[in-house]
Amino acid sequence: MTARTLNSSGGGGCQYAVNGMDAHFLKRHLSAKLVAALLPLKQKGASEMKITTIGVDLAKEVFQIHGVDAHGKTVLRKQLRRAEMAKFFANLEPCLIGMEACGSAHYWARKLDGYGHTTKLMAPQFVKPYVKTNKNDMADAEAICEAVSRPNMRFVPIKNVEQQAILSVHRARQGFVKARTAQANQIRGLLYEFGIVIPQGIRSIKNRIPDILEDAENSLPGTMRHLIDRLTDHLKELDRQVEDLELQIKLWHRESEASRKLETIPGVGPLTASAIVATIGDAKEFKSGRQLAAWMGLVPRQHSSGGKQTLLGISKRGDTYLRTLLIHGARSVIRRAESADPDGWLRKLIARRNKNVALVAVANKNARILWALLTKDTEFRPDYTTSSVASMA
Repeated sequence: MTARTLNSSGGGGCQYAVNGMDAHFLKRHLSAKLVAALLPLKQKGASEMKITTIGVDLAKEVFQIHGVDAHGKTVLRKQLRRAEMAKFFANLEPCLIGMEACGSAHYWARKLDGYGHTTKLMAPQFVKPYVKTNKNDMADAEAICEAVSRPNMRFVPIKNVEQQAILSVHRARQGFVKARTAQANQIRGLLYEFGIVIPQGIRSIKNRIPDILEDAENSLPGTMRHLIDRLTDHLKELDRQVEDLELQIKLWHRESEASRKLETIPGVGPLTASAIVATIGDAKEFKSGRQLAAWMGLVPRQHSSGGKQTLLGISKRGDTYLRTLLIHGARSVIRRAESADPDGWLRKLIARRNKNVALVAVANKNARILWALLTKDTEFRPDYTTSSVASMA
């Protein structure tokens, strides 16, 4: 029998024996907080504390964790430093972990999968509707935990290390291309202030700059000549960096069987093929070719209501880089179609619709073909439709 003493407001002491009957007396006559302080805490068993789903709000240093059990009851709210993340999840029983697809998400997904957990990544815009209150780390982690358990949630495929490496090369090349364009426009704009006009295109700058610097009658001061010479050298260095990274991408493309397979599609070159293989990864994550095209933002947006279908321009969702590569590749397909194959479907489409609409149509078609080649492990056949119809006739 355990005895505890309570001090009343009058200063006197009152002693109670905390056993079964006395505990019942305490609950009837004392407040809930006081009873909780008096009675010994009930130890929860492992079955009561079993965590089935965890939402992780990623950050640079402090991570917010929210865990629930099989009944959806919150059993864990915790903040972890970066150095504590690996140890915490390594000692945790395997469970479902949800995270937003943001910076370092693929790294943590691979790491937590290595500990036996099942990790799912979700687009942030799909998680936002589950935030119940004002935005903070705790509310975000709870929303992620709830969103990952939804049966109709769409998840982002987890990239492996090789995929992220080649995508980093693509991103670096894209940055150098933008810097090269900006540098060329700066040179063109500075010379325009002195009455010297250079046609559009980087090649025009490379061809015209030597003559401009050697021309003594164009009234360019010496300071300006030195500046243009320096900026031109910088432009050449950026161009060299772009070429080196393109060569690295092409070498990776030659070693990838899936990437070489995609290159056979009209309008898909080594850059597009390698970027698609590295970004998509397992194409079987998509149920159909149309779903992949929608994921790339190559289908119309809808604003339908009351049974009335209203289709707008393309949604432009998903990866902007992939969509840009596919549409640029479609331009070359249309240029060839204008000079050949007068009876083809593309030529007829161009005749009745705007050329930009035809560009998106070709990109959409290529996206569906990409899905078919990656999921069914087949080779591209230009006459696939024609031969199928002929065999059925």
